[in-house]
Amino acid sequence: MKKFVLSILILSFVFLLAACGGGDESSESESAEKADKSVQIEATNFKFDKEEYTVKAGEPVNIEFASAEGMHGLMIPELDVNIEGDGTKTITPEEPGEYAIRCSIPCGTGHAEMQATLIVQ
Repeated sequence: MKKFVLSILILSFVFLLAACGGGDESSESESAEKADKSVQIEATNFKFDKEEYTVKAGEPVNIEFASAEGMHGLMIPELDVNIEGDGTKTITPEEPGEYAIRCSIPCGTGHAEMQATLIVQ
């Protein structure tokens, strides 16, 4: 019985390690090297540095996010972007339109009004 329980524990541990492989980071780094264009977005308390950011449809772009004041994150749910703290995410928006940019970390009383727009032309 002890061997059976030990075997289950070892298999569970191996499965847990395999699930934590971190494969997404390497693919994001590779795609970041392919993007020639970048959009810098800076956050301060309760606002982004611009109300609108513009990119072209079908072109890879690095979204480079930094918090200059306070603790903030950036999310564009429709484009599967979620950066918590400073960071970069490479995307290729295919559909023209306007996409809401929001802070992804509850940052205080002005959090709900912390919005901007990504315009894809």
